[in-house]
Amino acid sequence: MSARVFVAGPVSENLLIGVDRLPEPVPHMVVARRHWQTIGGTSAGKALNLAGLGAEVALHTVVGADEPGARVLGVLRDHGVHLFADTDGGRTERHVNLMDAAGGRLSIYLDVPDPPSEPPGGAALAALAAADVAVIDLAEHARPWLAAASAAGVPIVVDLHDYDGVGPWHAPWRDAGSMVFCNDDKLPDPEPFLHALVEQGAEVAVATRGARGAIGVDREGSARVQAVPVETVVDTNGAGDAFVAGFVVSRLAGGDLRTCLEAGAAQAARCLGSPGLAPGVP
Repeated sequence: MSARVFVAGPVSENLLIGVDRLPEPVPHMVVARRHWQTIGGTSAGKALNLAGLGAEVALHTVVGADEPGARVLGVLRDHGVHLFADTDGGRTERHVNLMDAAGGRLSIYLDVPDPPSEPPGGAALAALAAADVAVIDLAEHARPWLAAASAAGVPIVVDLHDYDGVGPWHAPWRDAGSMVFCNDDKLPDPEPFLHALVEQGAEVAVATRGARGAIGVDREGSARVQAVPVETVVDTNGAGDAFVAGFVVSRLAGGDLRTCLEAGAAQAARCLGSPGLAPGVP
């Protein structure tokens, strides 16, 4: 039986601009190497990678009743994601991402949707209750799903991204997570933080470290894996979401910590070698 995963959080339409190097904060001209428009958003990235790995995915998100929203939702539907889309968000989230050859990124938010006026309910709440896990991403409109998943007894997966370990805004997600992910951008030595999360009740905590691989801690110990080599990095967008998806699917299939870390690293490498948020997504 396929893993059933409920995802709540942001999707967007992004204009990606490739540059030789990220611009310095002084007036000057930059010539783009290339540019293209595509689907974005951390919840879209997770949903597409999860679906590509064979999971049954339901996604609650907020978009506007506009052309960018229709395009984004169309891509998700085309790749097997079951949608619960609130289209009363005003304007669909949009970004301009400047990306250098080394994978560095500067994201400029153009539009952000308004949060829903109603609490979680209806068919989306039923989909949550039927899920094996709920991935609740960092967004104000996703915050109410933390309480809904907890009330339904569904284990919660959270991705704290570049969390520093102490900031208060991330705390509700940090404290609710059964599986907690982050990267080490603001945690030069993430292992003590991961151990603390498990001591405080998380089932497993993982930090991705880019080219240095990943480290994970669960109630039985810790493990480290190397990054999977990628011959040509095509697009770094979505790699972290791909790692989470690979890990979660492996964990739901009964994988131990090292096996799950290796599955996450493998899916991240496949994403890095493809032009979209997930392998096979244009």
